[in-house]
Amino acid sequence: MKNFFRKVAFGIGPNEELPLDPLNWALKQVNEIPDLSWQGKIYSEKELRKHYRDYVYKDRKVLRKKYKDDKTLYKTYKNLLRHETGQKFWESLEISIRHNEGINSQHPVLAKLWMFWGNFFAISEKDMLAYYSTGPYHREIIRPNLNQTFEKMVYDATTSWAMIHHLDNSESAGPKSVTASQEWRRRKKEPATINENHARELLELHTVSPKAGYTQEDVIQLAYIMTGWQQRWSKSQLETGNVWFNSEYHQPGKKNVLGKEYKRGKKSLAVVIKDLVNHPNCRDFVADRLCKFLITNEPTKEMKQPIIDAFKKSDGFLPEIHKAAIKVAFENNNKFKKFQTPENWFIQVAKIGDLQWPPSPDLMDSYELGTKPSRKQRSPERLLRNLGHHPYRAKQPNGWPDHSDEWISPELLIRRLVYAKLSHSFSKMENNNNEYYENIVQKNFDNPGKIMKYLDQKNRIVEKQTLLFNHPEFLKS
Repeated sequence: MKNFFRKVAFGIGPNEELPLDPLNWALKQVNEIPDLSWQGKIYSEKELRKHYRDYVYKDRKVLRKKYKDDKTLYKTYKNLLRHETGQKFWESLEISIRHNEGINSQHPVLAKLWMFWGNFFAISEKDMLAYYSTGPYHREIIRPNLNQTFEKMVYDATTSWAMIHHLDNSESAGPKSVTASQEWRRRKKEPATINENHARELLELHTVSPKAGYTQEDVIQLAYIMTGWQQRWSKSQLETGNVWFNSEYHQPGKKNVLGKEYKRGKKSLAVVIKDLVNHPNCRDFVADRLCKFLITNEPTKEMKQPIIDAFKKSDGFLPEIHKAAIKVAFENNNKFKKFQTPENWFIQVAKIGDLQWPPSPDLMDSYELGTKPSRKQRSPERLLRNLGHHPYRAKQPNGWPDHSDEWISPELLIRRLVYAKLSHSFSKMENNNNEYYENIVQKNFDNPGKIMKYLDQKNRIVEKQTLLFNHPEFLKS
């Protein structure tokens, strides 16, 4: 069952004891949400959003006007503004915190589930959100909800600043709302119209999925319910103010979604979310995504049913859903092996290979706002971009793909070969011996003799690491 440690987490490090009861080892990690294990500075979402505000405001209101006729000076001062607001640093810090949970914390199973839900409620690559906001959103919205109900997680993600901005819900105004008749709209020729983005993704990606058979009219009606949820705007804050419910933008009257009627007002969003997460298709959708993440590209009904049952019995309590998924993964451990996404693969390389990763808290804490971060301080985001899987830079609102076929291409496999070879430069000096390889292979593979025989083809350490980290048994779990 050694493969199980890589299936639900990131493997067993060379200095860790092999758990005698793999299933219990995994199950006990998902009940509570401990403090982050990162020992360096951690900045709040609001702190980093302020830097985002400073960048947007000064670029839009100052630099573009002051240097509109001199592109060279504009570019120079815009680069200075990037450093002034830490634009090139924050996402690497967030990735370091994230990877540290998988590699050095006592709850790597929880860390892997955190990564799953961050991708489930993805923030796509737009409006510089990755630079300032997506990492804090994962930390402050997704992670604290891992021991709450799915309903609460959906509500908190839906009303978060990052999601409201990402899906443009601030631009949505009911055609019969108070704002629809305001004089400024007539003067500027900006009629009040709904934006369907957020409502569509709430149905399609975050709850019931298209299998529920919702219609375009359901999307419109849900968009009406969501009108009014927006970022507080001002001339100084622009669109970076806190999320609030602006009743002047809310569409009046009753709405009907999936055959159920909802009253007007702020509370209607919580009511419709409650109904959506308790819809049978939502339970099936969540079970399907968890199985695809942990086990196989094509989950069976038998795999999904225990997770669906746990969801229904516990009223969507996520620790019970997680435990059911872990048990299903345990029961199917020897039947299915899942090809790992690039980020999961690299975290396993770092943990099993005992690499000096992520960059140390001392190194990251030495960054000074207003300066250009060092190459080592920027290495996390650069590494993941080069691997082709940056968790804060999904190209679409549905996040990075769960299906293995999306990750099996010559280019992406070559990138793993390159980083497997480069991983030698991150190795600790005491690891450069055969005893080290025997140790990590014995702990992480059910057929260690076969793996060691394969590695013995090469004598150089860098070659052994390239072979091990790209062995078919390592690429899958």
